[in-house]
Amino acid sequence: MVVFAHGSGSSRRSTRNVAVAEHLHRAGFATLLVDLLTVEEQRADDETRQWRFDIELLTRRVVGALDWLGDRESAVTRGLLGASTGAAAALGAAVRRPDDVGAVVSRGGRPDLSPDALASVRAPTVFIVGGADEEVLALNQQADRALTVEHELAIVPGATHLFEEPGALEQVTDIATAWFRSHLR
Repeated sequence: MVVFAHGSGSSRRSTRNVAVAEHLHRAGFATLLVDLLTVEEQRADDETRQWRFDIELLTRRVVGALDWLGDRESAVTRGLLGASTGAAAALGAAVRRPDDVGAVVSRGGRPDLSPDALASVRAPTVFIVGGADEEVLALNQQADRALTVEHELAIVPGATHLFEEPGALEQVTDIATAWFRSHLR
């Protein structure tokens, strides 16, 4: 089971999230795509912008999804796939539920927004970043050095933040699938 933690400005209906989920389904994984913000919180105006970067709020909601799953699927190992700010929330949730999370994948994520969680993560973690996304790549390199568990920094050559280049998202899904296949039992 892979739980998606969407980033700021994204939702469970995002074409990228759906494409990654469909790829994971074909590989034999169940997925749970949930919106971490309410419709009101998702509005893109000055009143609601702070919710998109409230990592504590997003983390609590990912933990809530894990707890909800635990009540229904206690024997299923869970992976977390976080994108953008959702990556920070996924890492925070992995720290809070270490026995429930078997692996973490960050796709174009901002793990730097959860600096206190990095040294405490016990789940094997891969950061997938576009090679042309220089700012986020630098932030992920820094975060990667702070991890003390099995980890990897996977760079998709020539890809920008949203992996919109031909073949880029397919590379992301291949890396994520391989990571989960290797670490979720």
